[in-house]
Amino acid sequence: MTLNTKSPMNLRRQSIYLLPNLFTLGALFAGFYAIVQAMNNRFEHAAVAIFVAMILDGLDGRVARMTHTQSEFGAQLDSLSDMVSFGVAPALVAYEWMLKDYGKTGWIIAFVYCACAALRLARFNVNIGIVDKRWFQGLASPAAAGIVAGLVWNVHEFAEEIEPLAHLLPFVAMAFTLLAGVSMVVNVRFWSFKEFNVRKTVPFYAMLIMVLVLIVLAAKPALALFLFFVGYGVSGYVYWLWQLLRRNKLQSPN
Repeated sequence: MTLNTKSPMNLRRQSIYLLPNLFTLGALFAGFYAIVQAMNNRFEHAAVAIFVAMILDGLDGRVARMTHTQSEFGAQLDSLSDMVSFGVAPALVAYEWMLKDYGKTGWIIAFVYCACAALRLARFNVNIGIVDKRWFQGLASPAAAGIVAGLVWNVHEFAEEIEPLAHLLPFVAMAFTLLAGVSMVVNVRFWSFKEFNVRKTVPFYAMLIMVLVLIVLAAKPALALFLFFVGYGVSGYVYWLWQLLRRNKLQSPN
């Protein structure tokens, strides 16, 4: 008996949702564009492209939920896109930008970041529905990419101001790339922002804070984004240390 591949049921199985996957492909394109720009020594463009990928990656899931177009295909495509945009792209940008001048040490650090991103994404995929959604286990790969890309962007943005410290930049680049990579695979918990509800009322001063944030972001976008992601990366370790001290205090005899 010959299977009718053109039946409505088979066509439905073969079809995919267009809108959310367009955002995912846009994020993938931005990540690939970042790699191409890094190969052409246009590192500022590469760093900005990674942040564009971050925005598109944040939109695809929300669009899918708003339009009720979630699918297993979309989830798998999103994971592959994240690996390119937030795993391979930041590692190659950092390597082409600063690390390649240090031979084996440079490419090993870049590979450690890339491998940690792959491990982080694989662990996230298998833990869906198991771990507490309020927390990420390890630093999310977009945040790690934001730290690396933010460093590259700020060095080019404030090149004249940091010229006296130029001799320290290779060590700073190595440290930030390595720490961002390792932070993705540690068991430290980072707030996922998934409990944040824009429909809830907030105090009036919260709007004033948002206005200040927008002003800073508009005036110094590179610095504002970099400080945010560095602060977010540190927050997980601060929370872990606070929990550790609290646990020890409760266990210690009076």
